[in-house]
Amino acid sequence: MVPAYIPSPFAALLGGGRPIDGKRTMGDGRRILGDGKTIRGFVAGSLIGILAGILQTWIAFTQREFMGIRLPPFGFTIPDVIITIAALSIGSLLGDMAMSFVKRRINLKRGAPLPVADQLDFVAGAWLLTYLVATQWFVANFTLNIIIVLLILTPLLHIGTNIIGYVLGIKKEPW
Repeated sequence: MVPAYIPSPFAALLGGGRPIDGKRTMGDGRRILGDGKTIRGFVAGSLIGILAGILQTWIAFTQREFMGIRLPPFGFTIPDVIITIAALSIGSLLGDMAMSFVKRRINLKRGAPLPVADQLDFVAGAWLLTYLVATQWFVANFTLNIIIVLLILTPLLHIGTNIIGYVLGIKKEPW
């Protein structure tokens, strides 16, 4: 999940500039996504997630353990590895954008909390895109036990990293 966990904080850290939605609104008069989803953030977050996945692949293929755990590879051919890593990374940001779209439609302002959805939207996006483009790898690596652990662990990690981002002044809200 490292390639899916990394993009969002780096998109926030390195983002800014032109919003993905071009400041356009829907028929309801609300922005499609808002100022927090920028082209620079999407590209930077995706690329850093992909680089993290490449590093993780290198560790897996050199047979090294990380914190006592042998990491599974993202595939066995270079195209499979890149497709899987890119799907996890890009999918996580697409999931976050999809929830931003939903939040605008239900009239929640930028940064307003939506518990559970805020903590798992990027996971859902990463899993969905990865399942669509790397089904065999996804099914082999995301067993029911792993899914349950990630559904419990991810919100805790998300809340913790958001608090750190808030304290460091990167995020405007601690959630």
